[in-house]
Amino acid sequence: MSVSKQQQVTALIMATLGFAVNFWAWSLISPLGPVFVGEGLAEDSSLMVAIPVLVGSLGRILAGAYTDRFGGRRMMTLISLLTVIPVLFIGLIGQYQLWTLLLGGLFLGFGGTSFAIGVPYVNSWFPKEQRGSAIGVYGVGMGGTAIAAFTTVPLYNIDHRLPFLLVAGVLVVYAIAAWFLMKDSPNWSPSKRSLGAQLSDTSKILLTWQACYLYALSFGGYVAFSVYLPTILHQAYGLETADASLRTAGFVIAAVVMRPVGGILADRIGAIRTLVIAYSLVIICALTLAFDPHLMPLGTVAFIAMSIGLGLGSGATFALIAQVSDPSKVGSITGFVGAAGGLGGFVPPLLLGVLWKSFQNYSLGILLLAVFTLIALLITLWIGAGQRRAKAASLPVHS
Repeated sequence: MSVSKQQQVTALIMATLGFAVNFWAWSLISPLGPVFVGEGLAEDSSLMVAIPVLVGSLGRILAGAYTDRFGGRRMMTLISLLTVIPVLFIGLIGQYQLWTLLLGGLFLGFGGTSFAIGVPYVNSWFPKEQRGSAIGVYGVGMGGTAIAAFTTVPLYNIDHRLPFLLVAGVLVVYAIAAWFLMKDSPNWSPSKRSLGAQLSDTSKILLTWQACYLYALSFGGYVAFSVYLPTILHQAYGLETADASLRTAGFVIAAVVMRPVGGILADRIGAIRTLVIAYSLVIICALTLAFDPHLMPLGTVAFIAMSIGLGLGSGATFALIAQVSDPSKVGSITGFVGAAGGLGGFVPPLLLGVLWKSFQNYSLGILLLAVFTLIALLITLWIGAGQRRAKAASLPVHS
């Protein structure tokens, strides 16, 4: 069934806003990590920033599957309202003791599941040849982490409750708007399969696991740096907390801007070529940073260029899924892949925290990033070779 351009634009805008607002909430603890450490709540910020990432990641498996069943309008509204609860809990009660902060962070993970809702929702509104670009634009919503990086510490310095009260209010306003303005595409039909069968079928698709690794590397790398880079800049380079948060926002913005570019490039030159470019750039930058260069200018250039590569890779991965997957399974595949991306962001902060305690240096962790990115590059080339073989096999044989 045909849909109008206005309907497509409205759907894309509302989904992107929902993604951004929920990611803003999801990222509230990260900029305050060094502050909480300075106040004596913990010796290291890695666990407090990693817990929301873990829960938000695993929750995407269910969020994606339920979106296939109930639609993006209901799910985005529900998740936005649920995320209000931990935001208010942390702001009013939880931020003053470590165990309550960790408890609040556990449920703050609701916000991180929003990503797996928007991808199948946007996908259902656009034809196959436009899905890479549309999903890439939707990915701009991860800029909610940039909003958190820019605003949380300044607002916290005015009043410790202020950033949390502001985000809670924005979430409520968005949830009301989503309920009235979002519509499920006429081309979408709810999945009738049981949740168990749905997830079982998805787990048997090879692309699911290939894309899981690719996204764990690209988006996971982005998440890891967006939540832990303030700590790296503070500990390794001696920057003040506010300065480190602002520089991290620059890293985040670069990735956010390049994510839609990754989707657009995937539509034009192919997802495989775009991923090869992205991962090659990340490898070069990681090898540079592993040698611990001065922050200005080489270190800064390497961090920003790495962010560009991670953003391109994030956009191109979901363009690949949108281009080659059965539309009725995009939500479930998105859930698995989105979970992998978040888990890719959960482990590095913990590892980097251990490395800093052991060696007072992050070089080994950055070097491991280069190694894992090389593996992602090889998987990308493997997928590309498989596509070429499948295309050749489908061509008619002329005698």
